[in-house]
Amino acid sequence: MDGRGGSDNMPWVRNDWNADGGDSRGGSMLPPAVKGLLIANGIVFVLQLFSGNTLVQYGGLSPLRVAHGAIWQLFTYMFLHGGFLHLVFNMFALWMFGRELEHDWGTRFFLKYYLVCGVGAGVVTLLALWGQTIPTIGASGAIFGILLAYGMTYPDRYIYLWFFLPIKAKYMVIIFGGLELVASINQTTPGIGHFTHLGGLAVGFLYLKASGRRWSFPRPLAWLGRWRAKHKAKHLRRRWDEHRELMEAVDRVLDRINEVGYDQLTDDEKATLERASRRLSAESKNR
Repeated sequence: MDGRGGSDNMPWVRNDWNADGGDSRGGSMLPPAVKGLLIANGIVFVLQLFSGNTLVQYGGLSPLRVAHGAIWQLFTYMFLHGGFLHLVFNMFALWMFGRELEHDWGTRFFLKYYLVCGVGAGVVTLLALWGQTIPTIGASGAIFGILLAYGMTYPDRYIYLWFFLPIKAKYMVIIFGGLELVASINQTTPGIGHFTHLGGLAVGFLYLKASGRRWSFPRPLAWLGRWRAKHKAKHLRRRWDEHRELMEAVDRVLDRINEVGYDQLTDDEKATLERASRRLSAESKNR
């Protein structure tokens, strides 16, 4: 990441978490919530290693089992992982993006947001894969919510993808979201919870929007609004050109009337006067 910026021009950002014993102004590699989540996920992963498949079957998100009453799986699934690399990538993203958000938001709001994104992503997965017995596991739904929040909070902050490709945070979120949407439709990579990822993005956006916070992130479909404005301006220019040409034609017809009289006008000239009359009548009604 490059630079600091992003919170100075956002008055809603909190810059302290003193209630939890920390000081964001001094900076911390591991603020309380991020530290606690890293430890919890690490402990659960070690327990997975000793329990075989028992924890995954009991705590993984199985839509069919949730439908039969295993509601706790909407929460527990996000602390289970499918392997060491799965755990490392998720926890690295949590550390990289989550710690700065926690410093700015405060521990309470950050932790609430993380859990809401995780549980909300689980609900989306439940609805999208209704009746499925294969369990979904991993913190990716909550992590995608964190990525979204980072992009909305620091939209112009540069992120180095794979440690060498610089890209602004807002574009990273848009690209990742688009890839997940395409993958969820085409199911190009089975075994990856694309609906869970999309659920984390969607729930995170709705939660932040409902919280009344402001950001510089591009608004959804803003490009559509710009296209409509451009199209409307083009339409108005075309109508103005047509109106100007019609009035010039009327002026020529009126000059002809002064010279030869109305009865000597051609059919096209009389049609020009009728067209102008209808347009003026329509404009007067619309006023």
